[in-house]
Amino acid sequence: MNLTKSKIITAIIIFVLSFLIHFGYDVFPNSISALFFPVNESIWEHMKMLYTSIILGGLFDFLIMKKFKIDFNNFFLSLYISATTSIPIFLIVYLPFYYKIGSKMILNIIVLIITIIISQVINYFIQKRNNIDILNTVSIALIIINYVILGYLTYHPIRNEIFFDHMDEKYGINTYRLTSQEPNH
Repeated sequence: MNLTKSKIITAIIIFVLSFLIHFGYDVFPNSISALFFPVNESIWEHMKMLYTSIILGGLFDFLIMKKFKIDFNNFFLSLYISATTSIPIFLIVYLPFYYKIGSKMILNIIVLIITIIISQVINYFIQKRNNIDILNTVSIALIIINYVILGYLTYHPIRNEIFFDHMDEKYGINTYRLTSQEPNH
């Protein structure tokens, strides 16, 4: 086993975790799980699903690399950067198609796979670099800060298309339905 094979296995784990995490809030509906799992069907909440899947997949990756004694560096830095960059990567690839043809399950899955692969390539190259201790330490705090931001935006979403759940006609974790006073989407 080498670092490349570890990343391939991790990409598969992240893909599977994405499906499990998608339903995490439905299974465990509380304020803690709302920080990690999508609370509605908005595009933004699915970015939280992607981020969490990559973070958890990275922990599996760490166990694989330790078990098979694979040399790697910059674990937390690579985890932070690959998880964080996955959000704009997904949005850049997905949104033009979404605005052209709407939400389609096959499109969502294809873009998810592409994003996961890119995130693992980024992860691989960062782990091959020389160790940067200070950035690894800072990255732990940045992962936590990202969850604070994701949680804040779950409870206080921005009123725009990316944060709007068209299925339930709501933003964020709110349980109310929109009234006619809300802008049309």
